[in-house]
Amino acid sequence: MALLVFLIQRDGSLRKGDALVSHAEDQSSTRRDFLYYATGGTGVVVAGAAVWPLVNQMNPSADVQAASRMRVDVSGVSEGTQLTVLFLGKPVFIRRRSGEEIEAARAVELGELVDQVARNPNLDGDVPATDENRTLTTPDGENTGEWLVMQGVCTHLGCVPLGDGAGDFGGWFCPCHGSHYDTAGRIRRGPAPENLHIPAAEFADDTTIILG
Repeated sequence: MALLVFLIQRDGSLRKGDALVSHAEDQSSTRRDFLYYATGGTGVVVAGAAVWPLVNQMNPSADVQAASRMRVDVSGVSEGTQLTVLFLGKPVFIRRRSGEEIEAARAVELGELVDQVARNPNLDGDVPATDENRTLTTPDGENTGEWLVMQGVCTHLGCVPLGDGAGDFGGWFCPCHGSHYDTAGRIRRGPAPENLHIPAAEFADDTTIILG
């Protein structure tokens, strides 16, 4: 706050003097600014502390991470048979194909297929739906075509197809609306638009497949 000072001159007249400035206002302003920034900084810290648990709980927990991978013992699966397991809420078909099944699948030309994409996330990109691009590589790196791992979900409306040589192509058949899949799980006839999808999978050793 500024005060004007008037000086009395020798002749008795008044002369305006210099303004006197009170530092009380400056001190009050400085104290007010400090409280503002201090309070604001505290608010940021408190807000950050409140938000962090919300962000942190969005990260997958240990049990969720563990559930996203599954070890499957396939030592008891003989040639020409199939094991079905439930993984992430969906059935997964693990089939150990016979030589006849492999031969039938590999004899199919790509141009004969309804869906010519392999639907295999274990390979990079949308590779062609050849039998070799849909079967699982063995632990020694060979693709013999013996092991076929697929989600057991019809790509039409999500039903579970029948297996063990069902349908017109000796693979799987969805009786709900008549979708026929061949011995490589590729759609050959019916309303299903895509081949049976392949999940992320790999061999851990000669008798164990890891899903996820």
